Amino acid sequence: MLATLKQSFSNWLFRPGIEHGAIVLTQRRIFILPTRQGWALGLLLSLMLLGCINYNLSLGYVLTFLLSMMAVLSMLHAFRNLAHLEIHAGHCDAVFSGQTAKLLLHFSSRLPRYQLVLRGENGDSVIFDMPASQDYAVEFPLRTARRGWLETGRLTLYTEFPLGLFHAWSYLHFDARCLVYPRPLPDAPLPAGNAPDGAGRRSIAGDDDFAGLRTYVAGDALPHIAWKSYARGLGLQVKQFTTPVGAALWLNLDDAPETGLEDKLSHLTRQVLEAEVQGLRYGLSLPDGTLPADGGSAHRDACLRRLALFGLP
Repeated sequence: MLATLKQSFSNWLFRPGIEHGAIVLTQRRIFILPTRQGWALGLLLSLMLLGCINYNLSLGYVLTFLLSMMAVLSMLHAFRNLAHLEIHAGHCDAVFSGQTAKLLLHFSSRLPRYQLVLRGENGDSVIFDMPASQDYAVEFPLRTARRGWLETGRLTLYTEFPLGLFHAWSYLHFDARCLVYPRPLPDAPLPAGNAPDGAGRRSIAGDDDFAGLRTYVAGDALPHIAWKSYARGLGLQVKQFTTPVGAALWLNLDDAPETGLEDKLSHLTRQVLEAEVQGLRYGLSLPDGTLPADGGSAHRDACLRRLALFGLP
């Protein structure tokens, strides 16, 4: 019963729920307590006050109250360093399992902020200062250990500015998340082309499809010179063409030689990356569906996304 009441009070006080949109640190969201140095100073001031009362030391009273006022002002500055700060979460690019993701957080304030510390549940932290009247972006590191969606968890923003006597903090829990791809194997040979319709083919130098321009080299054929570019003052450039050859690739989960599911997904991840580097058009076949053969960075990302979320709720 006591534990339930304690948890309910904690939930009401600290608001651990996930929040959407921008967060503004109002008075209701900021908490402050003395640090060890603050408690030590409070004890010292208490002893000084008792000594002044006992021996009727006028100058002792002045020093005691002067130090007390300094401590009170330190508490106000620690609170002001967080008050009315506006934060919202930005994007978090997808990474491979084992890499460190970077969550982008945007801070804005009309006043400068000093010695702010952003700390995660795993102990990682970032220390930064903020200039006044402009947005400030902070990249917070997120460790990854498995594929799928990585929740950012609850972050703690705190400061002990200016004298380290008081610890002021607030909790941030955004709805942002990061996609984590399976960790690719060091090496996974590509299968031979196995598409009967030849839908995905590798491009090599040839005469069929226009592939771009390059700088003119002595001996290049005159019909391939891009005269329009030359007329615009871009210099002599030569048109490049490619010819598709070979068969398409279908990457199948059941064809991976590994035994465990995670190892099979890692095998296919490496094959997707290798096929994209070689300029192939490839398809992905999984028990829950297929992705048709295609190429390019968008298709690569779609394949990696399917591998990252395969079999997850």
